[in-house]
Amino acid sequence: MKPNIAIIDYGMGNLRSVAKAFERVEANPRIIDTPDRADECGALILPGVGAFGQAMERLRETRFDALVRDWVRDDRPFLGICLGLQLLSTESEEFGPVQGIDIVPGRVVRFTGTQYERSGDRAGLKVPHMGWNTLKLVKDHPVTEGMPTDAMAYFVHSYYCVANDPNWTAITTDHGVEFTCAVARGNMFASQFHPEKSGDVGLQMLANFVGLVESAA
Repeated sequence: MKPNIAIIDYGMGNLRSVAKAFERVEANPRIIDTPDRADECGALILPGVGAFGQAMERLRETRFDALVRDWVRDDRPFLGICLGLQLLSTESEEFGPVQGIDIVPGRVVRFTGTQYERSGDRAGLKVPHMGWNTLKLVKDHPVTEGMPTDAMAYFVHSYYCVANDPNWTAITTDHGVEFTCAVARGNMFASQFHPEKSGDVGLQMLANFVGLVESAA
């Protein structure tokens, strides 16, 4: 029987692409717009694109912030994607500081520095960080099982997470600075990159996550 996967709809994120990716890895995604609809699901997904402050406002209005906090505290399978990773932090400097859900101690900061600027004939790195980049596995986790050493994933973001506790960091990547692009602990995993847009590598991660959901049932 396919596991039920709850995808949070709080008005920010391409929910359909995430749902279709989970359908491809033999899961039963359910897009939910109220916390109580997660009751019959074995996993919770927090996607998102856009501004941190607006997202937190929507999460608080719908009480999904409390659901996410309780879900991760209880070590139930959880996946955050893109902004869904950043929102787990203590705070973001984007139009802020703005308080986050405060699960992963740390801040969300913008890519800044001369390496991102144009100087004479030398083209600097672009912000937003957009496109494919190489992943560096820092610690093992069921979601990254079988990930090749040269794995690449797809990114679209101008801000990134700085984790206060390095034990949270599962994967890093480099865009002018090496930064945490995935965090993991227990049955939770969250990535700055989009697994649903990252080809075979991303689908393998989602399939691994579904396996994690099945083993936790």
